Amino acid sequence: MTLPAHDASANQLDLSVCAREPIHIPGAIQPYGLLLVIDPASMTVLQRAVSRAGLLDALGDPLNQPLKSIFGGRLAAWQAGLQKATEQAPVYLGNIELGAFGFHHGIAHRSHGRIMLELEEAVAEEPGSLEDLYPMIRAFVADIEWVGDAVTLCQLAATQLRQMTGFDRVMVYQFDAAWNGVVIAEDRNEVLPSYMDLRFPESDIPAQARELYRRNRLRLIADCNYTPVTIEPRIDPQTGAPPDLSMSILRSVSPVHLQYMRNMDTQASMSISLLREGKLWGLISCHNRVARRVPYHVRTACEFMGQILSLQVAAREHAQVIEQRVARRAIQVHLLSLMAGDEDFLKGLARDPQRLLSLVEASGAAIVHRGQCIRIGETPDEEQVAQLVRWLSVHSDGDEFHSESLARHWPAAQQLKHSASGVLAISISQLHDSFLLWFRPEVVRTVRWGGEPAKSAVNGQLSPRTSFEAWKETVDLQALPWSQADIEAAMELRTAIVDIVLRKAEEMAELNEQLVRSNKELEAFSYSVSHDLRAPFRHIVGYSELLVQSAGDKLSEKERRFVATIVESAKSAGTLVDDLLSFSQMGRSTLGRVQVNMNDLATDTRQRLEMESRGRHIDWRIATLPVVDADPAMLRLVWQNLFSNAIKFTRDSGEPTIEVTYENTGDAHVFHVHDNGCGFDMRYVDKLFGVFQRLHHVDEYEGTGIGLANVRRIIERHGGNTWAHGQLGQGATISFSLPLSNESNK
Repeated sequence: MTLPAHDASANQLDLSVCAREPIHIPGAIQPYGLLLVIDPASMTVLQRAVSRAGLLDALGDPLNQPLKSIFGGRLAAWQAGLQKATEQAPVYLGNIELGAFGFHHGIAHRSHGRIMLELEEAVAEEPGSLEDLYPMIRAFVADIEWVGDAVTLCQLAATQLRQMTGFDRVMVYQFDAAWNGVVIAEDRNEVLPSYMDLRFPESDIPAQARELYRRNRLRLIADCNYTPVTIEPRIDPQTGAPPDLSMSILRSVSPVHLQYMRNMDTQASMSISLLREGKLWGLISCHNRVARRVPYHVRTACEFMGQILSLQVAAREHAQVIEQRVARRAIQVHLLSLMAGDEDFLKGLARDPQRLLSLVEASGAAIVHRGQCIRIGETPDEEQVAQLVRWLSVHSDGDEFHSESLARHWPAAQQLKHSASGVLAISISQLHDSFLLWFRPEVVRTVRWGGEPAKSAVNGQLSPRTSFEAWKETVDLQALPWSQADIEAAMELRTAIVDIVLRKAEEMAELNEQLVRSNKELEAFSYSVSHDLRAPFRHIVGYSELLVQSAGDKLSEKERRFVATIVESAKSAGTLVDDLLSFSQMGRSTLGRVQVNMNDLATDTRQRLEMESRGRHIDWRIATLPVVDADPAMLRLVWQNLFSNAIKFTRDSGEPTIEVTYENTGDAHVFHVHDNGCGFDMRYVDKLFGVFQRLHHVDEYEGTGIGLANVRRIIERHGGNTWAHGQLGQGATISFSLPLSNESNK
């Protein structure tokens, strides 16, 4: 039976039912305000929980009274707003003074047909509105433009949120596939110890708690030693059920969790949920050594920043996954072309060993078919491979088998750990014991847990673990895990081998299906970005402009600047999304190769960009360029991006010069675009052609950081390469090559 939330005498807590504890119906609230459960039909208070002693004596008991008459009629003005409350998210009604008991924030939502009205006590000297916190939000949004990966984004968020809330420690906690969590970012003072890189077991946040985190994005426990305030009556007199407080901000929490906090030596905590595609991705977890109440508007700002972080992390991870899939598809197409051009597909597949390994990021591979065995890279010997194939033939279920710890399934594999602790295998024949196998070696590593990941038993009862000191676990006989992208790439290659090479039927049809599938993924990605990112930016711009129109002279000059900054930032973000869409679509455009006169194309592109350099004298020097075999529309975009960058980065040069030179290396056409602009630091040259990578702040030079990524993608699709050289204050040279063809050599 679940312990009541107000039972403070529970020193030993039975955790055998922890995973199924109904924490959404605790029957109590935290003592920082009051809760009214209202019948929406009659607007009568059916249940209430009031924390402040004497409030009922001073203002009257609201139980069974109509809303408009309670507390001296102070809540009557909220009646229309309460009717608009929904179950999706709480709505803020404003603040109200309850006599000697001070100001309270009104927040409402619906739950199982009831209106849940919470009056949260205001915190002394708290911000008057969300607008007071806007500069910090704006700084966070501006800073994320510089960040290219999810982990750095999370570190930035941890730093900003600790500055905003004043907590002793703010961590970003990411869940793995088994719902264990790892701290990937942290900002703290010296009051609490660092948990950076520590892992926490799934049992610390059981399934029903994760579901509450998914539904209600922010939860505050101001003091883990609080005395809960019971809801009276405990059961709804009309439905016979306890009130569901899933979306409540004052909801009392499990005694198990409160003991967990005390064991962790944190008296106050706040969590902000990070979601990806509606699923819980991680948490921003804030801790304080002593009790700490975070004002309502500060929490709202933190929740907003958490939503921004969720969107940014999802966008970057999604783009990375798509890029990986497209890159692997390119490797697969190359391998298929090798197999299609060879009578013996085994030899054809092995003709490019490096690409075969890079398809799934393996260190070794083996192809076993009809008694033949071809080994590539670091692998077990031929007899050991044969033993593994015989074991797979009996024990593998289906056409694919993968494990990062083969010895866990097959003890004999311990002797293979140096080359094959991890195995990814696909069956390539329905009739024979034929397999394509990839191997990864053992990686002995130490996993650091935040305390021993098992709860301890005391007198037959479980209690929350009491130590959070780093507890090290050495993991051996295990390779780096195979990702979903690895498995998908292997299975797609299997399909190609079975359907294209072995059966020799409809070779191009299967390849087209692979390409169509790639296009559909990219189209889905484009739709996702359009739906999830472009619409909110349009709404921000539209509603901001409506605000200016409707408010008119009511807005101060400062407030108008705020709105103008919001509009400008949203439009800039919209441009970034448009460029990202263009980048994703570039990979699925068909190459239309023709003979292209590069002199004419470069000159025409320069003339079309005259608007960008109007009022400036630029010394253009374009050498004699050759005719190449390429897609003219794509190459025009290459010249446009390179020239536009050169014009932009020579903006502050006294005598701007842009020069195009050419050389024939014997196997490639090589083009160089040099300018004498601001240049860049060669330490960061590897980032230059990456998506979202910028080497200059947007306030200095506008742009989205996608143009050069488009250049690289186009040139690589033509079989060429891109590179760059620069020096700060001395200019930059961007170079690209295109393979020579018979036609272009004439």
